[in-house]
Amino acid sequence: MDEHFRAFSFVDRIHSLQPGVRICGSYQIHDRVVTFPASLIAEAVGQLAAWAAMAAVDFKCRPLAGLAGHITLLSSVRPGQVLEMMAELESVDTEAVAYGGTAQADGIPVMRLEHCVGPMMPLEQFDDPQALRDRFALLCGDGASPGAFRGVDSLALAHTGGETGQSMRATLHVPVSAPFFGDHFPRRPLFPGTLLMGTNLELASSLAGQWAAPTAGLRWVLRGVSDVKLRAFTLPGETLEIEARLNQLSADAATVSVESRNAKRVIGSARVLLAPEAVP
Repeated sequence: MDEHFRAFSFVDRIHSLQPGVRICGSYQIHDRVVTFPASLIAEAVGQLAAWAAMAAVDFKCRPLAGLAGHITLLSSVRPGQVLEMMAELESVDTEAVAYGGTAQADGIPVMRLEHCVGPMMPLEQFDDPQALRDRFALLCGDGASPGAFRGVDSLALAHTGGETGQSMRATLHVPVSAPFFGDHFPRRPLFPGTLLMGTNLELASSLAGQWAAPTAGLRWVLRGVSDVKLRAFTLPGETLEIEARLNQLSADAATVSVESRNAKRVIGSARVLLAPEAVP
């Protein structure tokens, strides 16, 4: 099966477009998808912004993940829900796109992205420009049939050490092959930065699981990610070392720094914000 526009595409329809300024679109989460984590919601908003950016430069370039000033995690989503998304472009040219955006489901805000920057790269290195023009026309017209994405296989983190309650280290073996590589991208398969972000959040949550509850009946939950930096591409089959380290812990908030390395090279980093929440 051709995985292009199926295995890692999260915009079904573009409802409105103010060229180079603002775009609104939607994506229906398949009811058979077990989970649709925060990292994929961020991916969906980023993809919507990417469509606006690519159209603004006549599909000569495309943005790739780079920087995110702050991502606020407001609520989770359920299988079967429709994400209603909006992205506002602060600037766009053949060098970079700067944008912010939001996502909501059933009228409930689920995510807000602020001060994001994606460097623009020659599109033909990653995909077929005409295929993307045709897809854009489809999204702006009748829309794509929902339900193509059926989930991403679990990316197992192998915990390798750390100091209880203070730090945690793990190894991530990027798969040599996976359906999402056929969509990200057909001409140059790359491990999606948002999947890397997802593993970082997973490790930060595991570290938080070692802390005492702030008070009875509460637990630590993810509330945001800031200062996200992706400095290099990750190729199929590479091995990454990830570390989460506690920065600050109080009764009402905690921050954890996360860093990903390929050998000695830092390829990604971020700060994760956690807050206490009532146990359901």
